[in-house]
Amino acid sequence: MSEGDRSQWQRFAEQARAGGLYLDDEAAALQALGACNRRIDDLQGLADLAKRCQNVSGFGDFDMADVLAGKFRKQAIGTDSSIDAIIAKDVEVVKDMRDIMAISIARLRGQDYTNSAAITAIIDSVGE
Repeated sequence: MSEGDRSQWQRFAEQARAGGLYLDDEAAALQALGACNRRIDDLQGLADLAKRCQNVSGFGDFDMADVLAGKFRKQAIGTDSSIDAIIAKDVEVVKDMRDIMAISIARLRGQDYTNSAAITAIIDSVGE
C-alpha cells in the first residue's frame, strides 16, 4: 500500500476515534474485523519469510557473487523500500482498518471506545 493509503487510513482511524466515522452495521463490522485479523496474521507470516531471505547464498565464491547476494539481501530487509518495510506499512494500514471496525462495534453496542484497552478488548473478543 502506498504512503498515501497509509495516511488516508490513519485519518479515517482518527475520525473514528473522535466519533465522526463508524460502520453502522455490526455484522459487517464483525466480518471486516475478522478479515483484518486474518490479514495481519498473513502479513506477519510474510514478514517472517522476508527475514529468512536475508540469508542469501549459493552464488559462488567470487566478488561478484557477494555483490549480487548483497543486492538480494537489501531487497528483503533493511531499507525503506525492502519487502520487510513494505509489509510493516501494510500491517499498520490493516491495524487502522481493524480499529475502525472495533470502534464501530463499540459504538453500536454502547461501549466505551475512547481508550486503547477498550479497543483491544473488542478485537480480542472477536478472536478467530
